[in-house]
Amino acid sequence: MHPTVSNDSPAGRPRRHERRRPLSSHKEVCSMSLQEFWDYLVLGVMLGSLYAVIAIGYTLVYGVLQLINFAHSEVFMLGAYGSLIVLQLVSPGDNPSALASIGFVALAMAGSALFGGVTAYGLEKVAYRPLRRRGAPRLIFLITAIGASFFLYNLAGKLFGRDPLPLPEMYDNHTVFSLFGAGVNITQMLQFATAVVMMVALDMLVTRTKLGKGIRAVAQDAEVAGLMGVDIDKVISRTFIIGGVLGGVAGFLFANLNQVSYTMGFIPGITAFAAAVVGGIGNIRGAMFGGILIGIVETMTVPLLGDEWRSVSAMVVLILVLMFRPMGILGERVGRAA
Repeated sequence: MHPTVSNDSPAGRPRRHERRRPLSSHKEVCSMSLQEFWDYLVLGVMLGSLYAVIAIGYTLVYGVLQLINFAHSEVFMLGAYGSLIVLQLVSPGDNPSALASIGFVALAMAGSALFGGVTAYGLEKVAYRPLRRRGAPRLIFLITAIGASFFLYNLAGKLFGRDPLPLPEMYDNHTVFSLFGAGVNITQMLQFATAVVMMVALDMLVTRTKLGKGIRAVAQDAEVAGLMGVDIDKVISRTFIIGGVLGGVAGFLFANLNQVSYTMGFIPGITAFAAAVVGGIGNIRGAMFGGILIGIVETMTVPLLGDEWRSVSAMVVLILVLMFRPMGILGERVGRAA
């Protein structure tokens, strides 16, 4: 048996015939056996890995532009719609073979990455680049980000409808193995493995490639980087695209656990932003650490205090970190994160 955290959380909605034990009484909420501890810990790590991927999108843009891109939650949401459109076109059908399932997952992930990357690039080119060239104050960037978020939110509701839509089932979501007695199913494996691969690949890109050197140079001092021959506009555009691809794929992973909705970006987006601040906004590895930490704290709160305290616990962690270490646990800029 596996615990549940919430119908609104990425790890909380049981799908594909997976049954989880509901929280039925206050006495059950306030106690937790060793086996339940491992169950919730596994769910927390899975949830945290998703937060970490979203948080990286925030921290990349902040590291380069010192901008909180509040429209990133809508990039995440549109990535989920991208995967839905692709799966509706290819129509997985009932009980696809293992090879076909891999193909459907790859196509859905590619669709989400494409939608996320294109949306993020469009935001940078249409909303932020003109402001940057005019030397607009940071407050104007912030207002623009919020306005772009509302625009994309309402545009998605108009284009795709207001009703939540489930993704077509691509595979049989059975339990594959147990970790400390906690069963791990295919969906959880996909979520965790994808998040780890993307985070490791991004870390290597930033620390070992020419583009990564450009990102770190612009993050450290954009004016000097431009004098040294770095194409600042190109670096910033590619940074947005990378963050958009990560956010789009995270949207697919979220939708694979829940449903696709034009409102789906708000709660995960706010929580991932909190994770980025907790880890150290502007630091990629800090975003990874903060995401995992927030995921574990949220999930562990459910059996101890109840599901209604889950989101509160994440904000409590954020407040405590800001009180005692305002720069975040691993706080440093992308330019110094080599």
